[in-house]
Amino acid sequence: MLDLETRQTILRLNREGHGKRTIARAVGVTRNSVRKVLADGSPEVPPLVRPQRLQAHLERLRKLHVECDGNLIRVHEKLNDDGIEIPYSVLTAFCRRSGIGLKPKKPAGRYHFLPGEEMQHDTSPHRVKVGGVMRTLQCASLVLCFCRMIYAQVFVRWSRFECRIFLSEAIEAHGGAAARMMVDNSSVILAGGSGKSAIIAPAMNALAKRFNFTIEAHAVGDANRSARVERPFHYIENNFYKGRSFADLADLNTQLRAWCDKVNHRYKKHIRAVPSELYITEQPVLQPLPLYIPEVYDLFERRVDVEARVTLHTNRYSVSADLIDRKVEIRETKDRVRIFDGHKLVADHKRSEYGTAKRSVLPEHKYQRGRNQHRQRPTPEEQLLRRAAPGLGALLDALKKRHGGRAVRSISRLHRIWMDYPTDIVELCVQRALEYGLLDLERIEKMILKQLAGQYFRLPTDDGA
Repeated sequence: MLDLETRQTILRLNREGHGKRTIARAVGVTRNSVRKVLADGSPEVPPLVRPQRLQAHLERLRKLHVECDGNLIRVHEKLNDDGIEIPYSVLTAFCRRSGIGLKPKKPAGRYHFLPGEEMQHDTSPHRVKVGGVMRTLQCASLVLCFCRMIYAQVFVRWSRFECRIFLSEAIEAHGGAAARMMVDNSSVILAGGSGKSAIIAPAMNALAKRFNFTIEAHAVGDANRSARVERPFHYIENNFYKGRSFADLADLNTQLRAWCDKVNHRYKKHIRAVPSELYITEQPVLQPLPLYIPEVYDLFERRVDVEARVTLHTNRYSVSADLIDRKVEIRETKDRVRIFDGHKLVADHKRSEYGTAKRSVLPEHKYQRGRNQHRQRPTPEEQLLRRAAPGLGALLDALKKRHGGRAVRSISRLHRIWMDYPTDIVELCVQRALEYGLLDLERIEKMILKQLAGQYFRLPTDDGA
């Protein structure tokens, strides 16, 4: 088959008046080939037509492809059942040439961004071993499109609350925001619509207004439009997680932040530059950070239950017993859960991980329930001894420390000793016992009896008198 250039040369030489033999000798082809080209009269190479075994069954193939939901293995089996026996490779090749089951391919575009023009944000679920347990976590990333600086963090869940936290931290870490943020059509950021008709959620619009940028969503399925942020997820999965161990989520995010800093200072062949060096050019044209960046929080209203607890995301947080059956306001931030009664802060807890059903009880709330208050209240014997015999206070404290709780048995026996013997003798012996660290009440009672011998009782003499 002669190519296009050879055919054009044959036709040109013929127009110049050269004979077939001369043209054949000059071009290096046979005279028959020259005759065929001159007879055709066109420089276009004629298509190669070959007989196809399945051409007669084209319509049947189209119907079977629809019936079998595009499964060519089932199509091949049905053709064999109909007596059309062909190799499977012949079937797949014919389907490709006939366009059966093929989606039209779209060429990938190339986007160029000026400094400070655009940043891209997206998330991706990752399977990560944290604390020895495999977990599905949500990895969020924000990339400055000109310099390729990346900031990434991992979250247990991904909601509008976590999104606001991440974007606020990422923009602050980048030292400013680009004029436009390109996102996919996630319902976390959008309140409705998609692409150019997308409606941005009010909370996300408020965040964009705070940092002075706009949010745009690309068309559905046009992942190429957000390629700057899509590619790093593959890099994180296949580079960062490999060979690393993470004690908990905080440890993972600390290591991921350090890894991003390292990657941002590494030379990239596809851009022939170092992102951190390009950032020097982009940083002056980024939207400047506001003077004050308020902490991101979510607001909830809860009623305090009978155990003086409020529940948030299956976790329980303690408050004062005085607030039982009252409504309180909860402000949840990234690390803290603060509980307000009106404008008064009544409890400040460390935020428990979402959905772990943990209890957080502050020290001042531990013993407010009736049972614990009863256990801490002094017994009547202890109250009497402290009022009537102040010298026994040190022994009472030592007994409670040694036995724990209210030391009811020991204090009851000390109360009986105080009732049976003179107070001054009891206090004297107790003071002497404490000097030697003696807390055994039986031995203290023997000391009292020895002190009393001959003073309050007549002892028998050797002559029997």
